[in-house]
Amino acid sequence: MKGLPSSVNVERFTEARAFEIRAMQEAMKSASSSSTTRAWQELPRHLRRRAASHDVSRVPIRLRQKARAEMDPMRRKILGRTLPKRGKSRREPALSKFEKRQANKTWLESHLWHAKRMIMEDMWGYRLAMEPTEKSFRPSHRASVHGSILHDASYYSLIQLNGPEVVLKALLERCCDPQLCGPGAQRYLTGAIACDTEFYQPNSYPFALIGPVTILWQPLPFAPMPSTSQPETTVSETNNRKRKRAVKKKIPSAAPTQVTDSERIRVVWIRCHPLFAKEAIVALKKAVSLTVEAFNISKQHKDKSYTVEVTDLRGEFNIFEIMGPKSSQVIKGALSPIPEGQRNEFTKFWDSLTNLQTAGSVPRNMVIGFTTLDPRLSFPPKNAKAQVSRTQLLSIPPPCTSFPSSTLAQSDIWNETLRAKLKTPRHKKKSIDARKGQNVIPGSHLKPTKDDDQIPVLLIQRSTQSYPLLDRSSTANDRLAGDPSLHGWTLILPKGWSMAFLSSLIYTGTRVGGQRERQHQSFESGVPYFPRDFPSTTAYESYADTRARKDLERWCLKPPAKRPNWGKLGTRSPWKPDWGSVLISTQRDNQGEKEELDKLWLLRGPDAPSIVDSASKLLIPSTAVLHKINQLRLKRNMEVLGSTINGDDLFKRALVQIRAKLISRGSPDDLAAVYLVDDQEALRWKAFGGRKDFGLQCTPEHTGGEVELTQIIPSQDDIVGYVTSGNYSLSRGQGYAIGAISLAKLCQIIEQSKRLQLVGSLVKLRNRDGVICRAAYIEILDS
Repeated sequence: MKGLPSSVNVERFTEARAFEIRAMQEAMKSASSSSTTRAWQELPRHLRRRAASHDVSRVPIRLRQKARAEMDPMRRKILGRTLPKRGKSRREPALSKFEKRQANKTWLESHLWHAKRMIMEDMWGYRLAMEPTEKSFRPSHRASVHGSILHDASYYSLIQLNGPEVVLKALLERCCDPQLCGPGAQRYLTGAIACDTEFYQPNSYPFALIGPVTILWQPLPFAPMPSTSQPETTVSETNNRKRKRAVKKKIPSAAPTQVTDSERIRVVWIRCHPLFAKEAIVALKKAVSLTVEAFNISKQHKDKSYTVEVTDLRGEFNIFEIMGPKSSQVIKGALSPIPEGQRNEFTKFWDSLTNLQTAGSVPRNMVIGFTTLDPRLSFPPKNAKAQVSRTQLLSIPPPCTSFPSSTLAQSDIWNETLRAKLKTPRHKKKSIDARKGQNVIPGSHLKPTKDDDQIPVLLIQRSTQSYPLLDRSSTANDRLAGDPSLHGWTLILPKGWSMAFLSSLIYTGTRVGGQRERQHQSFESGVPYFPRDFPSTTAYESYADTRARKDLERWCLKPPAKRPNWGKLGTRSPWKPDWGSVLISTQRDNQGEKEELDKLWLLRGPDAPSIVDSASKLLIPSTAVLHKINQLRLKRNMEVLGSTINGDDLFKRALVQIRAKLISRGSPDDLAAVYLVDDQEALRWKAFGGRKDFGLQCTPEHTGGEVELTQIIPSQDDIVGYVTSGNYSLSRGQGYAIGAISLAKLCQIIEQSKRLQLVGSLVKLRNRDGVICRAAYIEILDS
């Protein structure tokens, strides 16, 4: 005891024994983990593999020794063979095996990455990812609202039109929705903004709807302003001994020759869903022939000949959709534009991406074109982080200082020759990793050389949002205002570069979603999703038939006691919506006839609320509908419908897209029926719903009244429509649905709401496998 010090300096003592303390902590940790967890359980969930418990190659290298020790000795002996079943010479190459698997479908370039992490299904001629294998429904929704989520949309089709500008404008106006600003408007002709519109058969509006498309014009080449003060100069040959007469020459102006619209050759891209790509190509060819024939007859273009080339560019591009408020930082961190030859507009825009809190601050459908370096050179990317000052309000994002322009939209991705050269990257990942291994500092980025690829890309702002109907009959409490809007970017890049960009984009921390996540984004924003929310289209019929077949197969696999009895439930059409019966009931009410209406059409667009409002105020509503449709047809130089169809037939065949918000509890499902509500029941729902709208607590007698009201099942003849997308809305915190109902019945519902002084248009929803009817207020979709 005499040799011990009287006091101990804890800090110095700990520093001296730091190695021993650390070794003891690691030994305790390894001892506890080895006895309680397996090697694959130490990995995060997104790195775990199904075969990791019995195959050491499915575990990272740092854990393989531990995994090999944990394996059963007999299994280790069986799996420890070194010789394959077949020799290397006789083994089938992986590429040929993959080609055989694509006999009746097409794989995306990122298929192998998605197949390891997603549930895959055959859709629309492709093998697509439906949803992640891990539980990620709510995290994916939170990522789209507060973070970022990526979706590989390379399956979308791209059609190219090449021809004179005046002809392209005329043929596109024949096929596009006349309610919106036409694709030939000046705002779209410059190529600075993409045009979102609906595509129809030529001269067939409002019938023969094909589907939504995005139209993009190639930006015009930038030309410098002509010099107006350029003097004439005298040029003489002074080197010659003989004096010659001075010759006056004019220096040619830098301005290009003025080219008229009929002579200017333009290129247009039409981006559409793969389900109606072939139908759209046929419609475009028909529109080309009609337009060229009309131009040949006209006096103005009689002496000229026009040709338009229609090219199918499916499979020539890779498309990524990145949604969420942090999507701008993801793109800024993953991509590295080339520093040489940058435009001032692009430099200004690229610098603003770091602090951009939401892509909604950028003008909608704005197009940005640039050339980026190979993202593998700067892998792993450094994630950009928005820096917001303390004095700035977080709820009010700063406005974007960049505006659409043809100069900003310029990109070499329109060059077909350059795209063909970039189909195969010059350097494989192995060679790039070898170059990184020679760096003095491990993990540092490579400096680009002349031999490295430079990839042209297009960046298009993307928004999914709806605009609520502000009518006089609704109040702030029940109006479906405040629907969440999601904003992000669409990244278009050449073929062959999907995985190079996907690896960098994912490393920034963004989630990856499949078809389910993409559908849910549209549902939460209150925007119809194609093809499930577009009845009257050929693509919808194909989707409905496929879904009905799958539901029937699933229903037949269950025993009778575990599946719904449609006969006892009184469900008339359990597998797909019966739109014919809805329209037949409308015709029966008006004329007493039961003949089936074979040609229905969908009323949608920004003018749909005003058309329905004006029709509901007239004694004969079909007159207002026919008048407005003819006005829109004359706007695009189409013939009026009076000679081919009368107003009554047009009125009876119409469906209107609506959205429904439940008054109380409950969640509507897909294929739920929409019923009329009689006056007496509507007044009872008004008394109950009024207390909830004003925040009053419902007494037990009110709750009992609600239960009684929900158990009243209307007649099958009162079905006015169906729900096409229904679920519990995470952003609204209650049941929400998107569907379609008959236009004639909608006018009756609006008239009833005004007569009874209801706060909105009241209907009842009933799921196909339930007996409870929930009341809901509906509004017309105008997006």
